[in-house]
Amino acid sequence: MKIFMVIAAVILGGALAAYYYWEQIQPEPNAVEVTPLPPPIAPPKPVLRQAVKIPEAPSPLPQLGESDGFMLEALAGLIGKESVLKIFRVEHIIHNIVVTIDNLPNQSLPVNAMPITPVPGNLVASVADGNMSISPTNAARYTSYVHLARAVSSEKFVALYLRLYPLFQKSYEELGYPNKYFNDRVIEVIDNLLAAPDIKEPVKLVQPKIVYLYANPDLEGRSIGQRTLMRIGSENEAKVKTKLQEIRQELFLHMYAEEVQPAE
Repeated sequence: MKIFMVIAAVILGGALAAYYYWEQIQPEPNAVEVTPLPPPIAPPKPVLRQAVKIPEAPSPLPQLGESDGFMLEALAGLIGKESVLKIFRVEHIIHNIVVTIDNLPNQSLPVNAMPITPVPGNLVASVADGNMSISPTNAARYTSYVHLARAVSSEKFVALYLRLYPLFQKSYEELGYPNKYFNDRVIEVIDNLLAAPDIKEPVKLVQPKIVYLYANPDLEGRSIGQRTLMRIGSENEAKVKTKLQEIRQELFLHMYAEEVQPAE
């Protein structure tokens, strides 16, 4: 054992000595300025989009520009012809639906692109003790719309959405989103609406000019979709949110995450 240790020490010592001697006799290298290389650019991460499974259609869909009649008939099968003619505008239906959905998380939306006719009358305000607020009677203006929305089967609603999805996607691309997926926007919008605060009456208002504004700056700063939900009354708001939750859950039964490589 001792012999082995001695041999090992000699070999190691000789190696260290040789290395030290080599270091001493090497010429001093000229100083060379080294430009550091830029850090490598990380490749863009794939984008996840919520793709929907499009069912096989019993018949081909019309072209987008010729889809109004088809859309009216499809909606009539869902909520009845009388309700469709009373509520929906009969021109550019797909386009108007897509524009409205796309703008709901924003501060405002183009009124001329609304797919449905405005709720009759104006917002009803009341004044008590010098404070202006939304009148409890204002909620009645929206009751028929909320009742209609609750009566529609979420399963049938989503089935119609999936059947017409190629038209929605085409219209969305024509808005200036050629590389985006309309269904992703739909989920974003539903989540934004569900995030509207559950406020209790009375909801205070101010009227600096012609239109009413929420007195609470946080409420007034919300998206147009959330501000509308808060305006229809807490009971109606709760019912609409319940329906939105049902639709969202039904949608996810027909969705799958799909990776999309972003454009370089």
